Amino acid sequence: MSERVLTPRNRGFLFLDSHPAGCEQLVADMWQACPTPAGVLEGAGPVALIIGSSAGYGLAATLAGLKRAGIRGIMVSFEKAPTERRTATAGWYRTAATADIARAAGRDLVFLNGDAFSDTMKNQVADLIEQRFGGRLDYLIYSVAAPRRTDPDTGTTYASVLKPIGQANRTKTLLFDDQGVPEVREVETGPAEGDDVEQTVAVMGGADWERWVDHLAGRDLLGAGFATAALSYIGSPLTAAIYRQGTIGAAKAHLEATARTLNERLDKTVGGRAVTSVNGAAVTQSSTAIPGIALYTGLLRGVLGEDLVPPVHQLAALWDQLTGAAPLTLDDEGRVRLDNWELTDDVQAAVAERWEAATTSTIADLADLVWFRAEVQRLYGFSVPGIDYTAAVATDIPWPTHTP
Repeated sequence: MSERVLTPRNRGFLFLDSHPAGCEQLVADMWQACPTPAGVLEGAGPVALIIGSSAGYGLAATLAGLKRAGIRGIMVSFEKAPTERRTATAGWYRTAATADIARAAGRDLVFLNGDAFSDTMKNQVADLIEQRFGGRLDYLIYSVAAPRRTDPDTGTTYASVLKPIGQANRTKTLLFDDQGVPEVREVETGPAEGDDVEQTVAVMGGADWERWVDHLAGRDLLGAGFATAALSYIGSPLTAAIYRQGTIGAAKAHLEATARTLNERLDKTVGGRAVTSVNGAAVTQSSTAIPGIALYTGLLRGVLGEDLVPPVHQLAALWDQLTGAAPLTLDDEGRVRLDNWELTDDVQAAVAERWEAATTSTIADLADLVWFRAEVQRLYGFSVPGIDYTAAVATDIPWPTHTP
């Protein structure tokens, strides 16, 4: 078994290696942080499918689903295995750790690694539901962030872009140099051109989510009362031009329109429901790629401190609503809102004031930079309390296997 001493090596917010022990501890910490349900979970548990289960809110949905609802079922993600030169991706190690937790909890979870956009994966999942889980699916959580998608029908590959719509956007953003010194810089992003919007919607909108539901319905695998939720984000007016009013925002609007279409259809066919879940800000591998989001999140933490609600707490609330442990509360657009703590007038006013004052010389007093940098490193298993980073660690952790 290959063992190495691993230190963080990065290009901006992208790290070249991941730390297996750090990823394992991070998952364990999330598991402990997830609130324990009031009652005892009895029986085999509902069957769930979580697409995008290895990172961010999808990982939180998996752990919260295990702890709050006692789910069993299938988790899908797309991760890279370890090689002689590189560790596996962080999601690979997080998945292995999640599988250990599920096993210890006595829950039957199958972890599949592959392209969730493909019909091959959809058929594999459908076969497993049919053969292993009694032919009935109760919940589907859709949490996919991807740079591209190939349409199985046409073979066309679409690429998503992060661009404003209509005109260029100039915004502040937060960077760190190789020594971790922070810099607040203004960056300009050119507007969407040609079919940028359509391409981004094709990747990040609701087309694949709807295809999953249609595929499973076509195999008669949706149980009575089946519920599905796609995870989304609205965010602050400070980042709206590049996010909610940009190409990604167009994709999110399509996702929400898809929810309304699916909700009407599922209500008629299986007495089911489809919603989008609007989550609050968090440091994720996807969010750090968006101009301005790093600065905004650091400032938000500076305002809220420990009151910033972590993803696993938000997803625990979503599971409670989906399972009926708590009332399902929707806004006027039919969305579950888990971001109310972030978007209150007083919080946004405080963040906006700090945003205006943010410069390279003032940022350390306005944002929680220690927390933010550590959160970025923890995405890859570094800066996790309790880990000895001077010790060699095994890197060729196997992908969780499932027996028939």
